[in-house]
Amino acid sequence: MLTRRHIRVKVMQCIYALTQSKDDSLEKQEKFLKVSIENMYSLYLLMLSLLIEIRQLADEKVKLSSKKYMANDADAFPDNQKFVNNKLLLQLANNERLKEALEKRKLQNWYLNEEYVKLIYKEITESEAYLDYMKIPSRTYKEDKELIAGLFKEIIAPNEKIYDYLEDDKLTWVDDIPIVNTFILKQFKKIKEDQNESYFLPKLLKDDEDMVFAKRLLSKTLLNNSKWEKEIEGKTPNWDKDRIADIDSILLKMAICELLNFPSIPEKVTINEFLEIAKEYSTPKSSIFINGILDKLVKEYKSEGKLNKVGRGLL
Repeated sequence: MLTRRHIRVKVMQCIYALTQSKDDSLEKQEKFLKVSIENMYSLYLLMLSLLIEIRQLADEKVKLSSKKYMANDADAFPDNQKFVNNKLLLQLANNERLKEALEKRKLQNWYLNEEYVKLIYKEITESEAYLDYMKIPSRTYKEDKELIAGLFKEIIAPNEKIYDYLEDDKLTWVDDIPIVNTFILKQFKKIKEDQNESYFLPKLLKDDEDMVFAKRLLSKTLLNNSKWEKEIEGKTPNWDKDRIADIDSILLKMAICELLNFPSIPEKVTINEFLEIAKEYSTPKSSIFINGILDKLVKEYKSEGKLNKVGRGLL
């Protein structure tokens, strides 16, 4: 689920938190990094569980309407249980391994805050996509998953109240929400009717090396902070240190650290990754500023024999 770029962002967040709190404890930051990465998986499970709770609410509404003596809007549909029996929703609701994962992490957020479930359900049932879907009596798996993918993209993912709730719950989720939502949307588009239960329990990290990379990048950036500052100062003689944005400074230090301490990562990959992060998290001109400094440093490191890269994809 997490790419190396996402991992770099997590490390950046840790270093930024440290600079703001003035807490220089490496042990605390390593713990914060690990928890931040693990919490991203909780967010992923939480977003899937929201769909399960929405389906559960829909089922309750259908059962309640069947006991009433007067017709309501749902009775106008050929099959008022069509949404409840949506095959993709059933894959989620009947997934025992997913249930176990939610129980293990004690993720009961929507059960305890059902007003958000009701809010999303109302938006869904008033949407054109839902109404069109319910008007057609027939159902195919393709139509079922296209509906859920569409509702997730257009109603759930951009919902500001859900966003605000998640931000209040865990601050680090602010940057995780779009990553998780994009990943889920891709899952919905690729899923098959006979998909096994493990499909919705992907690995958070590709392998153990990713966590090793995260911890090494964090520790080597922090422990050599003054060294990286001197490197930056040498390439920005006309710049007061205080004029460089905090995020730009952090990204530069991380990039220099990666260039010099991770020989298996090509310098072009390092530079491109940090430029893309700068475009998303810093000022409009940050990527140009960072690119200029890193370009000078790479040329200098190469001429001095400091840049010893090895492995695949290298010239």
